Parts: sequence; structure tokens; C-alpha cells
Amino acid sequence: MQPIALAVIGGTGVYNLATLDDVQTHEVETRFGTPSGPIRVGSLLGHRVAFLARHGEGHSLPPHKINYRANLAALQQIGASRVLALNTVGGIGDDFGPRVLACPDQIIDYTWGRISTLCEEAGSDVLHVDFGHPYTPMLRSKILAAAKVTGVTVRDGGCYAATQGPRLETIAEIARLRRDGCDLVGMTGMPEAALARELGLDYACLAIVANWAAGCGDGEEITMAEVLSNVQAASNGLPELIGELARG
Repeated sequence: MQPIALAVIGGTGVYNLATLDDVQTHEVETRFGTPSGPIRVGSLLGHRVAFLARHGEGHSLPPHKINYRANLAALQQIGASRVLALNTVGGIGDDFGPRVLACPDQIIDYTWGRISTLCEEAGSDVLHVDFGHPYTPMLRSKILAAAKVTGVTVRDGGCYAATQGPRLETIAEIARLRRDGCDLVGMTGMPEAALARELGLDYACLAIVANWAAGCGDGEEITMAEVLSNVQAASNGLPELIGELARG
């Protein structure tokens, strides 16, 4: 069987990779339960790529109900070792406005109550993984290199704030995140990144800025129509970037 060159996890507004050819569907069960949905595996520019919709293909799972452990374990079970996480986010920093693509290098976890480790069950090995650099530096470098080759503008760096959701944040909460040094805010960045590290997967995030966070930018009310429109516009170059990333 041809190895999987890259696994992609899609966030809000990214429920499939339409450019995949010869797609096969894999229904996978893991020791952590059932993932968010089927894994679609196909060919992209001659390379085998797997895709999983994080919220389910019908966006039926809120952030705190996603089985992050099962999602990552399922991708690993079918042969993936590199994971590109597509996360739809709000922009906080002045350089992270709507329709920007960013490859963050840091994350702060504000979530609570989620199963956030492989060490949850009695008898599990206790893992103290190094998480100083939460995204695999080599994979981040390859994402930025692929963006350069394909002419897709990707901002290098930034701090992702992972909040609980599913509601959006208040103006005061975003002001706090800004004081903490956060540039982006989303609801699914953790525990996914930490679990990938515990599983030994190479993992990096490509954040799609869908809107200004509360109190930032123009300060207008955030609507789902705006979010989905901006995600679609910002995603135009993703097939080429992902194809180049799958090369090596």
C-alpha cells in the first residue's frame, strides 16, 4: 500500500478536499472510540493524502465534544505520520485580519473539561512530553516553504489562543487574550496539538482567519455568512499548497 504522505484535519468551513482523486473511504475505530467521521484518502498531485473533517462532514460536533484522541489515533492507524491542522480562527493581532493565512508557532490553552492526554485511563503510561514548541518546527518550515513555492501568502508565526466555545468570546475576553500576547483565537487548537505530540505525530497548524475577534478590526457583529465567505476566499490556494507539502 502506498504510504500516506500527509493527513489534513479540516475545521469550520473546510469539510472536504475537492481536489482529491480516486478517493477511498475508511471507517476507523480506535482504542479511544470513534473519530468525527470517515477518513477520505485519495491522490493529490500523485501523493496519497488523508482528510478528516474535525467537526464531522455536516458540522455536527461542537468543539468540546470532538473526540480529539480518536481523530488523531485513527489517522495514525491508517499510516499517517504528518498532520496539517486547518483551524478557522478570529484575528486579534493587527496583522491577522480576515482572509489571512497564518502558521502559528505558539499556543495558549484556555479550554477546560476536555480529555487532553493519552494518560487518562487507569494503568496508562504517564507521558511528560516536551511541549515548549507546540508545533513541529520542521513541518512548520515545510508549510512555509510550500507556500513560497506555490505563491500563497502565509504569515509566519503568531500565538493561537484556544478557547472553550462554542460561543464566541466577549470584548473583555479578547482584550485579555491580547494582553496575554495572543494573535489568533479559535476553539479546536487544544488538546489536539498536545495529543499529537503524545502520539509522536508531526503536527502543525495553518490558521484561516475568518473574522476579527470581538472588539478588534471594524468591531461589527460576527455572522456565520461572513465567516464562511472569508474561509472560502482564504482557502483558494490551499489545494496547491497542500499538494506541494505532500511532496516531502
